[in-house]
Amino acid sequence: MPVELNTRAKDFAERFANLLAARGDSPNDVDSVVAAIVEDVQRRGDGAVIDYTHKFDRVTLTAETMALSAAQIDDAAAVAPKDAVRALQLAAKRITAYHRKQMPAAKVWTDAAGVQLGFRWSPIASAGLYVPGGTAAYPSSVLMNALPAKVAGVERLIMVVPAPDGRLNPLVMAAARIAGVDTIYRIGGAQAIAALAYGTATIPKVDKIVGPGNAYVAAAKRMVYGVVGIDMIAGPSEVVIVADDDNDPDWIAADLLAQAEHDEDAQSILVTDSAKFAAATIAAVERLLATLPRADIARKSWADHGAVVVVRDLDEAPALVDRLAPEHLQLAVARPDGLAARIRHAGAIFLGRGTPEALGDYVAGPSHVLPTAGTARFSSGLGVHDFLKRTSIIGADRQALDRLGPAAVALARAEGLEAHARSVEIRLGRTTR
Repeated sequence: MPVELNTRAKDFAERFANLLAARGDSPNDVDSVVAAIVEDVQRRGDGAVIDYTHKFDRVTLTAETMALSAAQIDDAAAVAPKDAVRALQLAAKRITAYHRKQMPAAKVWTDAAGVQLGFRWSPIASAGLYVPGGTAAYPSSVLMNALPAKVAGVERLIMVVPAPDGRLNPLVMAAARIAGVDTIYRIGGAQAIAALAYGTATIPKVDKIVGPGNAYVAAAKRMVYGVVGIDMIAGPSEVVIVADDDNDPDWIAADLLAQAEHDEDAQSILVTDSAKFAAATIAAVERLLATLPRADIARKSWADHGAVVVVRDLDEAPALVDRLAPEHLQLAVARPDGLAARIRHAGAIFLGRGTPEALGDYVAGPSHVLPTAGTARFSSGLGVHDFLKRTSIIGADRQALDRLGPAAVALARAEGLEAHARSVEIRLGRTTR
């Protein structure tokens, strides 16, 4: 059963703090294994990638066969269900349209001192997209990661996807075609992340790596950060649902289990001002679990990480939500906009009873790549800004230098940097030392 909390209880503060602390727990100690793989790929390149692919995915590759040919991609995509492909095409249009709205504009101006100032935005040259393979294949994630990059203007987009026992997911291949991925390598795991970061004779290094993966992939992304950029270190999926008792418990139960079925470490939390509704929703979850194909996963997630918090009234909800800083936040209340305005920390907010989080997973438009484990306190979901660099622009004529130069000289000498001071002074036509 999930943890049940009530803000009226004397031990609420302690139990809520324990709930927050438990979200940081990680049972996976994979760093030493991943470090050895990353070092091996850095040292042996293609040979290491080929060896690990044979070991972990049971696929024998050569340098010439790591990349999928256009015909192989087309053949795999051709057998994808047509209705699902049409859904991907609809999603792609909406994701692209949303992210075009995010594109920032350059700006240049001259300030009161006569200095030309400004900034401009430029896309990174290349990005690597990691896509899980096998049974955990998510074609929607291909679109959510690749399309913001394409809108930003990234010139070269490489995708890596494991193909256990040689199997390729048709919908993943179709999504890659729709998103305009340039090259696909059938490799995965920490070895794929290392190959993208350092490059091999066959696989060119990229500027940034994005995309979800297991604990080994997450550890590898953490290790190569600095050599390349990364999007984030994503943890298990999570949702917080704030709901009043005018909701249908079956709806909210379905929303909670939509997160729980991702994996056993996912977390679903209900915040409500009605103890009666809380009990009805818990009962609805149990009924729905009996009908789900992934019931074992969802049941363990709900039992181990789920929580139901009963508050005195919904005015208490914003402070609790901000402490949780959830990846997904559903506001299933009569006036969601007013409540949303009082919440600072959330990866994505879903407004109203008719907006399930699952809509955002697929076709709403914003990327579903969002900060987890409380990192919404300081980070944002994936967007075009993740594939752009901002460059400052500064220009000073002689008059501007006359106005500002003496202050720069004074500060340089205060910091003990004489060459800095003289590089300004010499342009002013004088030196004092």
